[in-house]
Amino acid sequence: MKESKSSAPIASERQHLEYLSVLDKLASKGNPTGEEEKYAEVLLTLIEAYEEEHYSIPDASPIEVLRALMDANNLRQKDLAEVLGRPESTVSALLSGERPLTRYHIERFSKRFNVSPSVFF
Repeated sequence: MKESKSSAPIASERQHLEYLSVLDKLASKGNPTGEEEKYAEVLLTLIEAYEEEHYSIPDASPIEVLRALMDANNLRQKDLAEVLGRPESTVSALLSGERPLTRYHIERFSKRFNVSPSVFF
């Protein structure tokens, strides 16, 4: 296997794909040498840095998460009011940020959307 040994930051998507391919080949090797293992670590570090810069997902607020879940499930405020067993005005206050999500809200939403409560933190 011929590899171009590099420790420079990844500068393009093409280079990123090349590094991924080399890393994949190294990872599938039965008994890599010590030098190959070190090279794989360098590649992984470079790949992670590139992906963090170009593909990172920004942290979302609990309300942004809730809105995304509503959109993905085609739900309206009225539907969430039913989930909570509360008036629609409560949901409106939550979505506008006037009221914070409580443990009760998070428990109900995580069950409704089948997600971990941690997505709301």
